[in-house]
Amino acid sequence: MASTSIFSSPATTSAATKQSFPLSSNRFPFPYNFPTKSSPNLHRPLTKLHVSSPINKPTSSSAAAATAKKPTEETIFFDGGAHYGDLVANLLLGFTLFWLPLTLAAVSRAFFLRYRFSNLRVTVISGLTGQDRSDFSYKVIKDVQVVPRFIGEWGDIIITLKDGTKVDLRSVPKFREIAKYCLSMAEKPVVLKESGPQGF
Repeated sequence: MASTSIFSSPATTSAATKQSFPLSSNRFPFPYNFPTKSSPNLHRPLTKLHVSSPINKPTSSSAAAATAKKPTEETIFFDGGAHYGDLVANLLLGFTLFWLPLTLAAVSRAFFLRYRFSNLRVTVISGLTGQDRSDFSYKVIKDVQVVPRFIGEWGDIIITLKDGTKVDLRSVPKFREIAKYCLSMAEKPVVLKESGPQGF
């Protein structure tokens, strides 16, 4: 099959130039034979790429895998230490030698004990530098009881796990609200088992 050259003979070039552009036009410094529909070699067929899914949009399987790998965001419900009233009351009673051990225990709770209740777990942090830490999920909670202290300003939360372990959280502020939150997160009936107010 004969191919058409871009540069043709002078006779053909002048004829094509007269048909396309006048000779007085100096837009093109040399005669150019513009391609026409009859010159198939100058029009190469375009290659079309067929993409099954958009490049920037992840597929459903990859999106599901990313969602599965992404953990649930943790929301803190309560994060704090023992109630300050527990420390004050025990310091006032600490002048007697009989109450001194309880005062030292209250000071230790105030400075080295921290409770954290989130939507995923219950965390108890203790120790001089917080190196002692215990976590457990709401799924392992069997029962929650509260014991008010003083006049009910603070109290203890006793959490019983399914394996029989009892976790005693002492002098917790807002102990009733926290206990109800634990029961609701454990999918238990929100009915508090509360005894009468006891000492400090």
